[in-house]
Amino acid sequence: MADDYHEQLQRDSQFLCSDQRLDTELLDKLVLQLNRIYPQVLTDKEAQKFRNLGVSKATRLAELLEHLQGKGEEACHEFYRALHLHAEELYRSLPTRVHRREAPDLNGTNYAFENKERCVLNNRGPLFFLTCFSIAVGLALLYYRNEGEVATGSVLGYTACGLGQQAGQVLVFLSEDQTKRK
Repeated sequence: MADDYHEQLQRDSQFLCSDQRLDTELLDKLVLQLNRIYPQVLTDKEAQKFRNLGVSKATRLAELLEHLQGKGEEACHEFYRALHLHAEELYRSLPTRVHRREAPDLNGTNYAFENKERCVLNNRGPLFFLTCFSIAVGLALLYYRNEGEVATGSVLGYTACGLGQQAGQVLVFLSEDQTKRK
């Protein structure tokens, strides 16, 4: 999908004009950014026009967006850069940005799914965590019972309960090691 910022700005204009997060202060920041850093996009005279507090914010914003669309692709691109810099949350909630995140890429990958998948640390669920935590607590209680003395009979009893052959071997090794130290 080619980045046609002019078309994107046409689609996003209604959203930008209706969103309350784009207030007078943010509009002034955007106009100053475009004027100071990209004077070819907004001249000083044009910037003064769009910063005139005597005109309502909605009117100034609509005129600014129309003006930028008239200036062409580069002006629209710079507006998106300024918006991303000063109001990233608003930038991410633009209809064209939301659509781009939700739509599958040409390669068939879905970035929204990938971002969600990247945040999942353990897909085994809470029962797995509780099981691991219970085993750790049980082993700690077993180890510290009677001031660190591990009874060989209790270790074999836990092994018989079905902890598994490898866990049983570890527990037997620990109990034998404790008895040798005494």
